[in-house]
Amino acid sequence: MHIEFRHLRTIKAIHEAGGLARAAEQMNITQSALSHQVKGLEDQAGVELFVRRSKPLKLSPAGQRLLKLAQQVLPQVEALQDEFSGLRAGSTGRMHIAIECHACFEWLFPVLEQFRRHWSDVDVDIRPGLAFDALPALLREEVDLVVSSDPEELPGVEFVELFDYNPVFVASQSHPLAEKPFVEAADFRGETLITYPVERSRLDVFSQLLIPAKVEPAAIRQVELTAVILLLVASNRGVSVLPDWVVREVKYSSDYVTRPLTAQGITRRLYAAVRKDDLGKPFMTELLKLAGQEARKLQQA
Repeated sequence: MHIEFRHLRTIKAIHEAGGLARAAEQMNITQSALSHQVKGLEDQAGVELFVRRSKPLKLSPAGQRLLKLAQQVLPQVEALQDEFSGLRAGSTGRMHIAIECHACFEWLFPVLEQFRRHWSDVDVDIRPGLAFDALPALLREEVDLVVSSDPEELPGVEFVELFDYNPVFVASQSHPLAEKPFVEAADFRGETLITYPVERSRLDVFSQLLIPAKVEPAAIRQVELTAVILLLVASNRGVSVLPDWVVREVKYSSDYVTRPLTAQGITRRLYAAVRKDDLGKPFMTELLKLAGQEARKLQQA
């Protein structure tokens, strides 16, 4: 027996309409064509699907079984069609994000909160990107966007500029280095450096300052949360280097000081790495727009 979706729709329509004439009208076909379709289906099944001469037209036990199948299958098919339509229109999809910049969690969450309100049908997930290579995962389509400060030449990948920021030195008000107008690599030699739990190559203080100068801090202490880093710094347990937008409120606190790294300061740029094929998706465009708006807020703060 070969059952098609049109057969399921026919059984369901006749049952709901209570007769062939009304069902044919609803389905926009002739009653003759509908009767022929039912007869062909009954011939395949080898049983009658309707109780003849009943008003309204009733389903036989075999017809009831087919109706039950229609009621189970057709909603799933319609949901799938809606999902595909949403994908074509760009209103649904997947947005899995990997973050190489550990401090970016605090910046990204407000962006995603705004995004969620308007794109609730997009499946959003965050993967920190600290325990795996985020950019190769982007190429393998395991994630859809990577927040990174280290652009690379990758086939089929676009690095969209988000905003510039300055890594700054953070110390307690009573720390001896607080007296300096800026700090240099050599100043870290006797210090406990408090960092996020990230490999050195992904930390600005190492990649942009200490590694080129071949300077090693006296000790390194890794901490997951920015608030805890600041708590330890305020207690003179060490010093840290954080993006200026992360510590924008610290400069108004009497417990801390922030200083530029080197006399000229260091400027870094944050990017969103996206597959080029995904750039035209409406929800991707919206997320990048919201990210830019949040970035401008950070720079104006």
